[in-house]
Amino acid sequence: MSEVKDRLVLASGSPQRFSLLVEAGFEPEVRVPKVDESILVGESANSLVERLAVKKLDAVINVGECGVAADTVVSVNEKIFGKPGTPEIALKMLQTLSGETHDVITGVALSGPKGRLSLIVATQVKWRELTKEEIVTYIQTGEPLDKAGGYGIQGGGKNFVVSFVGSFDNIVGLPINEVISCLSELGCDCLKSF
Repeated sequence: MSEVKDRLVLASGSPQRFSLLVEAGFEPEVRVPKVDESILVGESANSLVERLAVKKLDAVINVGECGVAADTVVSVNEKIFGKPGTPEIALKMLQTLSGETHDVITGVALSGPKGRLSLIVATQVKWRELTKEEIVTYIQTGEPLDKAGGYGIQGGGKNFVVSFVGSFDNIVGLPINEVISCLSELGCDCLKSF
């Protein structure tokens, strides 16, 4: 049983989430879940990210294993932005975010020997006004296409941010302090000893 407690499974192919866990002292095993990430009719951003995080966890984590799954979206003026996927969608997203304050919302689902739990963490981010040229130049880097809301704060997107309130790690894709606290509560002991 100790091996189950000592090993953390990351139910995500996100390099950002993996890096955040490694920086925090974990050695996660990656299992990439395949789930339908479509938004249900009338679904709020909070409900969406929590539902998808739980679905991802259920897809690849066995009962009793220490695991973490997450889903992140950007929400502005009641609109939910996931990963744009194409330069055209990225352009529209980034133009919408320009000069606005938005929420980065992450649903996190966790499991361990003592059970499972899920939570939602939101960080408020304020952007400066961007020119179309800035947006196009950023899109040409390719960075926006696989990031919620079309930007990575750990990359070129940091140049657009005026301020934020809440967890920086959450904007990157995983609120690490909350994850560590919840894993401990669930009976996981998977931090590397230094």
